[in-house]
Amino acid sequence: MTGTEPATAHHADRPAPRPGGGDAAGAAGGSTQDATVRAGAMVAADAARIATFAALIAVLGMPGTISVLVNAVPITLQTLGVMLAGAILGARRGALAVLTFLALAAAGLPVLAGGRGGLGAFAGPSAGFLLGFVVGAFVVGLLVGRLRRVTFLGVLAASLVGGVAVIYAIGIPVQALVTGTPLGETAVLSLGFLPGDVLKALACASVTVGVARAYPAAFAHHRPEA
Repeated sequence: MTGTEPATAHHADRPAPRPGGGDAAGAAGGSTQDATVRAGAMVAADAARIATFAALIAVLGMPGTISVLVNAVPITLQTLGVMLAGAILGARRGALAVLTFLALAAAGLPVLAGGRGGLGAFAGPSAGFLLGFVVGAFVVGLLVGRLRRVTFLGVLAASLVGGVAVIYAIGIPVQALVTGTPLGETAVLSLGFLPGDVLKALACASVTVGVARAYPAAFAHHRPEA
């Protein structure tokens, strides 16, 4: 036996590489990388949509407020932005858009109707309505997401339930508690909001149906959230 024979035997005992093994591993790595890139792009797109609708809600407060009778809570256009956020972005993203808007307000930015901002707004008569914005947007998005088709009547019903009834159900009791006004009297005073809120629900339904027709892909995410 020569000195080279053991080495030869040793090499012979090594397992042969699997055909295509390197290609399979490379393909798996490429797929994982592609999935990561796609996930990152989706997160960035969601963040952009959420920020856009938070800005929309703020812009709708720029025209100011209208006081009704002796009600301590004014009428604003921002409820329309809340309805649109839920209807177009979906439940989770719509609620996040409203939370982003409220975080800006809490930080002191004058994004609330009439140029208000700061933590004081969350301790006043409007506090319950601001909280109701979050829940209302979520409910609107949830209901629109359950529609078989995005129709005017379907979105209108969702807007009236989430954007009006839910917000009232949270806002009115908190307003009564903060102001010391009986709940029944506060509810009667809040009826002054109703005509304007119905008009906002009609506007939301019209805009949402228009967006659904022009850009159906904007509503593709509703089903998984519902």
